[in-house]
Amino acid sequence: MYQSFYTGALGAGTCMARMSVIANNLANLNNDGFKPKTAAFSDLLNFNLNDSENAVTELMSGNGVRMQRTYSSFHADALTPTNSPIDYALLDDNTFFRVMDPDTGAITYTRSGSFHRAEREEGFFLMTDSGKLVLDQNGEPLEAETADIQRILAALEGGEDYEEEEEDEDLEEDEDAPRLAAFTFSNPSRLISVGDNEYAPPEGMEPILVERARIESGMVERSGTDLAKEMVKMIECQRAYSYALKMVTTSDEIESTINSLRA
Repeated sequence: MYQSFYTGALGAGTCMARMSVIANNLANLNNDGFKPKTAAFSDLLNFNLNDSENAVTELMSGNGVRMQRTYSSFHADALTPTNSPIDYALLDDNTFFRVMDPDTGAITYTRSGSFHRAEREEGFFLMTDSGKLVLDQNGEPLEAETADIQRILAALEGGEDYEEEEEDEDLEEDEDAPRLAAFTFSNPSRLISVGDNEYAPPEGMEPILVERARIESGMVERSGTDLAKEMVKMIECQRAYSYALKMVTTSDEIESTINSLRA
């Protein structure tokens, strides 16, 4: 009897935790580059009936589930054109821009390519909306005057187009020239969300430079939240929550009946 109380209460709490994940996904419906989270659950305290403790049989009983973790799928979503040529969108799955907090030096990764040109003491650099410096393939802050965005800056400032064929050929041959780079990981689902659409790898996971990343200028990646799917999940979660509470109520009624018979 007490097990039914525990299972019902635990189920209701798990539904509330899942509802929080769904609410966060819906709240970021219009947040460019956002990747929705999925809740992963695990069984608790399963044991065998009519057999030894370690035996594996078809007669199993358990005491509910709990939300083990959340994870995101970093696939490429639909793109939206912008009026800013220094906005970028990643066209490959599981790829990220590398950014750095100028105050702490912390390195994080993001799929949101909504950048702007910011002036610092050392010059002009590409930065994110949260004030993080965008890093190149060598791990250095990407200067706004670097060759791969000279044309963008010239257009923004009303200058002439940067169309010297000889310089373009030299840049193509110079693989070490600073450029906007993309990185990937061996197991992206293990990345830890740190807020602002940014992720940090766990200890021991190293980024891998994508040599020929497909990056589209003048575009941003839309939020990956699917409104229809999230609404279906919300309805499922609400019904599961009501059923779990019904189990608690029924168990309480049975317990009350048993106690009255004992009296």
